Amino acid sequence: MTRPPFKWGHGFEEGIAACGGSSKVLSMQTRLLPLIALALCACGPAPDAPVQDASGAPVETRPANTPDQKPAFAGQTRAPGQALGVAYSVETVVSGLDHPWGLAFLPDGTRLVTERAGRLRLVGADGKLSMPVAGLPAVDADGQGGLLDVAVDPNFASNGLIYWTYAEAGTGGNGTAAARGKLVSGSAPRVEGVQVIWRQAPKLNSSLHFGSRLVFAPDGKLFITTGDRSILEGRMQAQRLDGAIGKVIRINADGSIPADNPHVGKAGARPEIWSAGHRNLQAAALDPSGRLWTVEHGAKGGDELNRPEPGKDYGWPTITYGEEYSGRPIGDGVTAKAGLEQPVYYWDPVIAPSGMAFYQADLFPAWKGSLLVGALRGQHVARLTLNGDRVVGEERLFEDVDKRIRDVRVGPDGAVYLLTDEEDGKLLRVVPKP
Repeated sequence: MTRPPFKWGHGFEEGIAACGGSSKVLSMQTRLLPLIALALCACGPAPDAPVQDASGAPVETRPANTPDQKPAFAGQTRAPGQALGVAYSVETVVSGLDHPWGLAFLPDGTRLVTERAGRLRLVGADGKLSMPVAGLPAVDADGQGGLLDVAVDPNFASNGLIYWTYAEAGTGGNGTAAARGKLVSGSAPRVEGVQVIWRQAPKLNSSLHFGSRLVFAPDGKLFITTGDRSILEGRMQAQRLDGAIGKVIRINADGSIPADNPHVGKAGARPEIWSAGHRNLQAAALDPSGRLWTVEHGAKGGDELNRPEPGKDYGWPTITYGEEYSGRPIGDGVTAKAGLEQPVYYWDPVIAPSGMAFYQADLFPAWKGSLLVGALRGQHVARLTLNGDRVVGEERLFEDVDKRIRDVRVGPDGAVYLLTDEEDGKLLRVVPKP
């Protein structure tokens, strides 16, 4: 199958830098610019530093890729800037990670970190990095594929189970898969009793757009996000219900299908599908009410924040904001159509979102209730203020870190933890400035 040539712009966020210069992506380009490693700044803005956009003007000042496209409602894009001026310090917990992707916390505070190349690591309270966890199934580490997200069973204290997603090779190409196993810690950590609990079907021949966030709902059900694989064949399946391309998936923790899923019993529909019409979902989190929110990569413009509901279609590729990397319209170039859902919020130009968390801790009182979204290309964290299900303010945090942010989590200590996407990737901890 012939893949479309890779383009500069939003495609750069994942296809080049995040791919670590894989051979498949190199074949799409005649030349790559080298990545420049910049030094990490240890502190956030001083209390007397100028706050951004005190006037309430949007933080985004670049022209839109598609200026003729208009939002469906006020505040759907370029929300007013809302700088809170919170002073913070950034600490490096551990460095030397190879494109870290996912982060989770064990009940004792130990951090689990995935490296896209296929390694799962434990990071202790002392910052010591473990040997790679043994026992994981084979990982197809190429391009954007590899070992991706990680999650801890809500009943870990009694069952010791952890879950992870990864790119899996197989008949017809490759695809996202989810597995679980019992974690055995120690000097030589391993997982035992490994089960592959879900596989994306069909598999396609692509090294891009695996989606891959894992979120446990309050009822114990497991959400898995997928991508459209960034090829035409996958794109055209995102709204179809006979495959798991470009979907939010909902399963039981053992891989079985919940009886109340929206498409259970429908002919020609995969019963694990929760919502359809997504492009590449690399961010997912629960709000304080336990509802799922996601953020997905758009093309050249059109990164989307959504609150996926059961059985609904979020439009990709029939409706979308933004355009092709070539500058041509996507499909018919429409942004709205009856029966298809609008995003809660979108970014044009893109920020290349990956990783998100709702901040509900007490360490940063001013941020409580905010949604934190990591940005790869934007190299910041977008802090969104919500009023109900609408975005009413936006702030760009941690721009001084000057790194691609792959994942954002709130730790049990209330600190904000970040993973930076690079060959010398870091686990960072953000705390209030003394």
